[in-house]
This record gives sequence, structure tokens and C-alpha cells, in this order.
Amino acid sequence: MISAETRAGASQPATRLPDFFIVGQPKSGTTALYEMLGAHPQIFLPASKEPWFFASELHVRTPPRPEGTPRTLEEYATLFAAARDDQRVGEASPQYLWSRTAAAAIAAVQPGAQIIAIFREPVSFLRSLHAQCVQTYVETESDFARALSLEPARREGRHIPRHTYWPDRLLYSEHVKYVDQLRRFDALFPADQMLILIYDDFSTDNEGTVRRVLRFLKVDDTVPVTVREANPTVHVRSKHLNTLVHTLSVGRGPISMAVKGTVKAVVPRRLRRGALAAAKQRIVYGGEPAVDESLIADLRRRLLPEVEAFGRYIDRDLIKLWGYDGLA
Repeated sequence: MISAETRAGASQPATRLPDFFIVGQPKSGTTALYEMLGAHPQIFLPASKEPWFFASELHVRTPPRPEGTPRTLEEYATLFAAARDDQRVGEASPQYLWSRTAAAAIAAVQPGAQIIAIFREPVSFLRSLHAQCVQTYVETESDFARALSLEPARREGRHIPRHTYWPDRLLYSEHVKYVDQLRRFDALFPADQMLILIYDDFSTDNEGTVRRVLRFLKVDDTVPVTVREANPTVHVRSKHLNTLVHTLSVGRGPISMAVKGTVKAVVPRRLRRGALAAAKQRIVYGGEPAVDESLIADLRRRLLPEVEAFGRYIDRDLIKLWGYDGLA
């Protein structure tokens, strides 16, 4: 595990580090915000989203990403080497909000950084998060209720998918401890360096929310803004087909290597990626499964205290906004 001190190093590198961070949450519009900000001429964002550098938890078992994960501050800084002097530099790693180490690690090297966080109604967030975990093969239990029920056993190291690279992500309740997450950043960054957004506002007024972010970053907020929808949640239709595609794309076993070797010999790289993406879209993924209303209602009742506490913390009536005032 890489400590904040190791990441900071003995001295600051000559190259740029981010002026601002989009720290989360995942599945809450961070990709759309990233793309919309990246189109601004006064903002530089690297082509590689989610470097995860400051979340040391994610360096225990790094995921199989083609672009890799930076391991040193110097390596991380190369992501921003192309930024102009007149540009604000940023990055987006939605897991920084969940991470217990990222806030302190960021503050150690960039205490003046601006922090942007987006929060979403917790039950809808958890459903989307679970679907993403199944899609990316972090989670193998496709039933949402069953996956949630496994958390006590998983805290004891049981019922964890054999090949998952991110077992801690399966502790779903940790992702909706909004007050604790925000306090980690509030303890290290002044209020005028923090911008808290609510996903509902971003969804209903995409452009207005982006212009608010531009004003926060002190760049021109009058430039044209291209509206982009947040990533849709996809659900795995077939766990076995999802496993097969995952194995062929990132596997290291003899069968996987043999198949990939044959495909590489006859199909260009660009077409290989396109074919895998198309196969996932057509065969592996399906529409959203039917909602178990009783499960959703039970979850909302269980999470009511967290919503109340978070609303008080940011001074906003989230009970009414998120429909918790109608709970029986």
C-alpha cells in the first residue's frame, strides 16, 4: 500500500498536478460532468479518466486496465504534462469519496485543490452500483437483494468472488455513509474549496449545474455547453456470457490466451475492441430488471437516518427531494 507521504515525495515535481478533483460518487453523473468540463478551452482533463492514484485501497489489487494505474507521483503527473499554463487542470476518480485515504493524500500534495462531489439518492445509487459491479465482474451475485444480504459474511472474508480485484467494493453499506465521506474532505479543505452537488439537480438542469461548476472553478461560464446524459445503468442478462467475455478480454489462462492469440492474428485491434463491445451490448446486457418495491421500501426505511443526517450536514431538505417523507 502506498502512503500519502510516499506519494508526496521529498519535493513537488516540476510538472503540473490537478487544481481540482471530481471525487465522486460513481454512477451519479461524474462521467457526463467530466466530458462537459473537458470541452471547455480553459480546462485540461486527461484522456484517461479515473487514475485512482490517491486511493491507496485500489493499489492492493489493481484492475486489468490497458492504460494501467500510476504508481508514483511522477508517473501520475505525466497525465497532465500537456496542459497549458493558462488552463485549470483536473481529474475525476469517483472512488476518492469512498476511499478512506484519498482526502489526506490529496491534501498532502495539493492543499489548495478544489473538490467537487456529487451525491445521489442512496437506494437508486446502490442499485446502479451493484449493476456496475456485476457488469465489471467485481460482483458475481446478480440478485441485488442477495448481494446486499451477503455483506456480513463478506466482512468476515466469506462469499467473496474468487477472481474479484476489488472485494471491499462489495461492502455496499460503506458507499452510502455520505456524512462520513464528506467529513474526510471537510476536515482538510476549507468550505470555499468544496462544491457539493446533488444528482437530481444535475439531471434536471444539466447545463445550469455545469455553469455553476465553471463559476466555482473561476473560468468563463458563458462558453457554449454541450449537454451530455449521464451513463445509463446496464444490467447483465447472462452471468455466464458476461464471465466468458470478461475471460476472453482480460483472462490469463491457457484457453483465454490461445483464443486471444488467434483473434489477434486475424483481427485488427480496433475491430477486436468494437466486436467485444458490440457482443456485450447485444448479448450480455439487458434492460433493467423489475423493481422489488418491498425491498426498495425497506432499504429506504433503513437509510432514512443517513438521509436525515446528510440533509442536516449540507443544510438541504433531502427527505422531501428524495421522497423519504412518504415512508410508512
